Amino acid sequence: MFKQIALCTIMFGWISGWGGTISYESLTMQPTKAEAAATTYYVATNGDDRANGTLTAPWKTLQHAANQAQPGSTIYVRGGVYRQQLHITRSGNAQQGAITFTRYKQEQPILDGTGLAVDGLQGMVGIDNASYITIDGLEIRNYATSQSGHVPAGISVIGAGGTIRLLNNHIHHIANTANPQGEELSGRDAHGIAVYGTKAPAALHHLTISGNELDHLVLGSSESIALNGNVTDFEVTNNRVHDNDNIGIDAIGFEGTAPDSAYDAVRNGRIVGNTVFNITSNRNPSYGRNLPNNSNGAAGIYVDGGRNIVIERNRSYSNDIGIEIASEHKGKSTSGITARSNVVYNNRYTGIGIGGYDTERGLATDCIIMNNTLVGNDTLSNEPGNGAGQLLIQYGTSRNVIQNNILSASATGVLIYNEYSSNGNRLDYNLYDTPGGADEAWWTWKGIVYENLSAFQKASKQEQHARFANPLFRNAKAGDYRLRPGSPAIDSGLIDTKRIGTLDMAGQPRVSGKAVNRGAYE
Repeated sequence: MFKQIALCTIMFGWISGWGGTISYESLTMQPTKAEAAATTYYVATNGDDRANGTLTAPWKTLQHAANQAQPGSTIYVRGGVYRQQLHITRSGNAQQGAITFTRYKQEQPILDGTGLAVDGLQGMVGIDNASYITIDGLEIRNYATSQSGHVPAGISVIGAGGTIRLLNNHIHHIANTANPQGEELSGRDAHGIAVYGTKAPAALHHLTISGNELDHLVLGSSESIALNGNVTDFEVTNNRVHDNDNIGIDAIGFEGTAPDSAYDAVRNGRIVGNTVFNITSNRNPSYGRNLPNNSNGAAGIYVDGGRNIVIERNRSYSNDIGIEIASEHKGKSTSGITARSNVVYNNRYTGIGIGGYDTERGLATDCIIMNNTLVGNDTLSNEPGNGAGQLLIQYGTSRNVIQNNILSASATGVLIYNEYSSNGNRLDYNLYDTPGGADEAWWTWKGIVYENLSAFQKASKQEQHARFANPLFRNAKAGDYRLRPGSPAIDSGLIDTKRIGTLDMAGQPRVSGKAVNRGAYE
């Protein structure tokens, strides 16, 4: 069975140096009267830090602007390439507004890290124990190291603080290419965006990461977007995360990032409306030199130790794993996670995985997997009956509810794979389908294989309202998994208003009249 390495290895002791769709407009800061009256500054590649920072006499460095900025200041960065970093320690406030770094009109400022040093966990843009900060519309690229134990990031947010918004940035070609000796390349890490809540009880809170694109990152054993430690009340929305060599979006706990274990978990947040694709650990040497180049261990969206998080209306495809809800720490539980109205397809290992990947890992409890559409995942083998299926139930799962989903198998015909007997989950109202029809369908439940739905229902005492039928997608070959008229998924789901949410994948009302569909679309 599947075996991951520990994916999140950056510990608090390493941190040195600096220490369907939602509208973007709804998350973009609207200036208050105080902000409108606040000072506006400009930075340009041909500027001079001895100037006064106006449009006609701009400053040259972003750091000089950061050192001068006051609450409510807006720093417009003119187009061009800046081979410089930005370290923010000053805060805005609720009365006067945020300190904002943003591009000027349609010009594109580029922060290029070529040749710049990396010291510990360090971002090209670093926000250190600050609040009311907005970073909007920057391109950040080419920040890399070949030294083990140093962690480059496009943007890092460290310590405690709140009301921080990272909007519409393009972060790419951030890399750690260290090559230490040994079977596994520990200490080989990088991030696109790293959020590390390293204090307690003071948290990093009210954080918005929206509209960003993160691609072509060489991450080693780390993540494209990582939220780790004492982080609460966050939104990760409408980002495009793709073509990276490890996890796309990760909410992490139990790693010792926060100094008090009671606060050491990402919690109370939303991961909504993101598009995540081509995320794979294949050919990533941090997964072990002796593994063949097909480790398939990287999830598009991963919760490892987080709690009370909604994963909703995301599109996750062509990754190793579509969505994973797990805990890598023995005896510790990921809990209260709701994954609903997501479209998850063509992922190599499985569509949605829940639970620890072996008996030495942690638990997944009190989670909801509802109204998702899982199609054609489990593509590693074409051999019938051999695969991890659309839904992989792993070790240490209990009190989880799995309802109203559409599970349409790949060529393997495997729908659910569960080899562990310690399984106290509840399944019902799911719709199943396979390319080969009912005669080529497999459910593995507590280590026993069942080859038809009725046998699975009888043995498991689950799925009393399940159906096996073609869901009648509009155009599955084109990735359009909306339902055609006459689909058996229409109006046949369980209405559970506390769990299903208010909107479907397309942003339409989830409940229509007195009925609800199975799957991600109404």
